[in-house]
Amino acid sequence: MIKMAEIEIKSMDKLVAKLQKLPEIYKDAIWDGAFDVVEKTRGYAVRELQSSVKHGTGELARSLKYEVIEKDGKIVGRLWSASDGEKTGSLRSDNDVAWFRELGTGLNGENSPKDLPEGFAPVYKQGPWLIPEAKSGDLRMYGMKRIKIGDSYWYPSNGQIARPFIMPSIRKVSNEADDIVSNRINTALHNELGGE
Repeated sequence: MIKMAEIEIKSMDKLVAKLQKLPEIYKDAIWDGAFDVVEKTRGYAVRELQSSVKHGTGELARSLKYEVIEKDGKIVGRLWSASDGEKTGSLRSDNDVAWFRELGTGLNGENSPKDLPEGFAPVYKQGPWLIPEAKSGDLRMYGMKRIKIGDSYWYPSNGQIARPFIMPSIRKVSNEADDIVSNRINTALHNELGGE
């Protein structure tokens, strides 16, 4: 006669309850981690701006906004620059200064080094242009030559070189993102499920 051993698992209900919590815990932790990542990206971008802008009011740094959304079943962090502190659309900027700074303008912008996302190919103006002082203010402090045409002053330009601050910040944080999200997950698991 063969005897069967009986095994009793105590607290099975607790184990099942904890296992059922896992998907929500992971999703919430990844969501929080995505916020940490975009906040850090914004911080790096602001630091880059503040260290390199000679004559500024801080408007561009203050215009950087971010959000985390769920898109096609994935959690996505987004960073953008909006004038007047308002969001105008997904990954779109209505603050021209952000685009001009990140990508450059004219021939100088086209020929300057920059880090562009794959598949992104901006088109640049191919000839010089004149900037009216009446609309731009005095640009001589930036080393631009001023000329007089009739009764008005103008600044001839071949554009500005690119001075990227958003893409380098994204690249920098991308090296840290896995650790940031992993730390959020580990903390959430410890806090929600208990641990030693």
